[in-house]
Amino acid sequence: LGNLREVLIILRDNHLYANLEKCIFCKENVNFLGFIVGKEGVQVDPEKIKAIQDWPTPKSVGDVRSFYGLASFYRRFVKDFSTLASPLNEFVKKDVPFIWGEAQEKAFHDLKEKLSHTPTLALPNFAQTFELECDASGFGKNVVLLQGGHPIAYFNEKLHGATLNYPTYDKELYALIRSLQVWEHYLLTREFIIHTDHESLKYIRGQGNLNKRHAK
Repeated sequence: LGNLREVLIILRDNHLYANLEKCIFCKENVNFLGFIVGKEGVQVDPEKIKAIQDWPTPKSVGDVRSFYGLASFYRRFVKDFSTLASPLNEFVKKDVPFIWGEAQEKAFHDLKEKLSHTPTLALPNFAQTFELECDASGFGKNVVLLQGGHPIAYFNEKLHGATLNYPTYDKELYALIRSLQVWEHYLLTREFIIHTDHESLKYIRGQGNLNKRHAK
């Protein structure tokens, strides 16, 4: 009840009001905006999982966009989401013809499988240290935000354009920068730990002369 009291005090001090009829008290977990939130962490709403499992094979660009929109909403639960969804992501673009092949079928079923077995993500504790695990592959960048070894969120983006030709060092640095932008609300003004398999990244701050890409 201590946390509840603290929330109510903050609301009162800021002249904010809650609708009592829509409030739920003393529950182990609550359904909030498509997520099940409890003391163990954050989970995907089982009803949304069932909707994904029962989703029929898309027959049009509109079908793909609808599925992709729902799947993307839960992307922070799925490691390598952008890489897995890449064949479907093309249909999000404007004026793209509907061509459904083996790559799209595999991506569709792989995403359904991944989203049917999502992990429970830990709730952030701002009294503890955040950690980032970075990895950049040939076609994508993957970062995990953790505390105490438990994932809070996954971040994945497909590399495109000039970034595909970056050396591995630059890809890792780019992955780190993008994750800092995405999770700024967690990390700003706080110390955090970065785990990377590129030893040279830790010397970036000590480089006397940065090239244009690194400086940017």
